[in-house]
Amino acid sequence: MTGIDITAWILGPLLAVMTLMFIFRIVLSWYPQIDLNRLPFNLVAGPTEPFLIPLRKLVPPIGGVDITPIIWVGIFSLLREILLGQQGVLTMLSRVN
Repeated sequence: MTGIDITAWILGPLLAVMTLMFIFRIVLSWYPQIDLNRLPFNLVAGPTEPFLIPLRKLVPPIGGVDITPIIWVGIFSLLREILLGQQGVLTMLSRVN
């Protein structure tokens, strides 16, 4: 296994888990009465909040709806496709070696 294969092997699941966590975060935003500081909700809120805070400063809520988790789902999906997709950078580099 080359370094590129190991990177792809680690990065693929990591990007998939982060995308899934932001999808869970979107679902949790539908229930504002939920305390995000309690288990099991803090398992989703804790890792995603550091990504959301800076983006919330740039993107205000639209109609009272926080769209920043949706933006992060798009970013992580795009990164996964660019790096690991069928014609992704890491996929193409691993075929060369």
